Amino acid sequence: MQTPTLLRRLLFLCTFIPAMPQTHAAPLPLWPDAAPGALGTAESDRPELTAFLPPAGTANGASMLILPGGGYAHLSVHEGAGYAAWLNRLGVTCYVLKYRLGSNGYRHPAMLQDAARALRTVRAWARRDGLDPARVGIIGSSAGGHLASTLLTHFEAGQPDATDPIERESSRPDLGILCYPVISLGEFAHGGSRKNLLGETPSAELLHLLSNETQVTAVTPPCFLWHTVEDKVVPVENSLLFASALRRASVPFALHIYEKGGHGLGLPEHGKNAPPWDADCAHWLRERGFLPAP
Repeated sequence: MQTPTLLRRLLFLCTFIPAMPQTHAAPLPLWPDAAPGALGTAESDRPELTAFLPPAGTANGASMLILPGGGYAHLSVHEGAGYAAWLNRLGVTCYVLKYRLGSNGYRHPAMLQDAARALRTVRAWARRDGLDPARVGIIGSSAGGHLASTLLTHFEAGQPDATDPIERESSRPDLGILCYPVISLGEFAHGGSRKNLLGETPSAELLHLLSNETQVTAVTPPCFLWHTVEDKVVPVENSLLFASALRRASVPFALHIYEKGGHGLGLPEHGKNAPPWDADCAHWLRERGFLPAP
């Protein structure tokens, strides 16, 4: 008779068997057993991916991992499922990550572990489902933008000899979209995000490591960034610092700074005073070959 652990592993590996598409699939765990460093077995201890698939026959081969914002304290639905609905209309297969949070007792590197595992999973599923494993992007907003920029600058190659097929994949996104992101943990930091990520008294070394404008290199993926001058929560300097670092490293990027609007805006259709960044981003994605020409 199989043990519960073996049964969980068998069920987890079954996710590599092609299935009929669904518009909105049930959440799937990132690991077959407990996540590394899990503090318990509650829902908040279980990082998960939820798939949002384009209408039948419209998938263009691209995939996007979506990291909602929320100050590392909660996850904003309009920056998760809301983005997935928009990208699905463009033919992009989307996965929203429920990552572990500081409000539930987690600190770095738990969030990065979740994001890296999720990116590897999305790439593995792209291979499984006949999508393009070389067109796997990441989008994050606010603190989700910080987590996205962390993976964009702290990715790792896969382990070719791993028994788990997911761990053989690279965690490097092929491009990044950063929406009013937290980037720096120094002068222009969002204090709540920094505290939830690193605790009350992080070391200077850790602050530098996760101030992601200091971690950009020539192999950082291309990025699209947008922010508003009126953002009083996460200062626009965060995007400016990251864009400047990309420029110095000769990494392709697009930067859109809009005059009007605050923080946490999401899509223009969300009903807030959001600028038309979605149209600008779609144009950039086409320029990068991530979307087909209209």
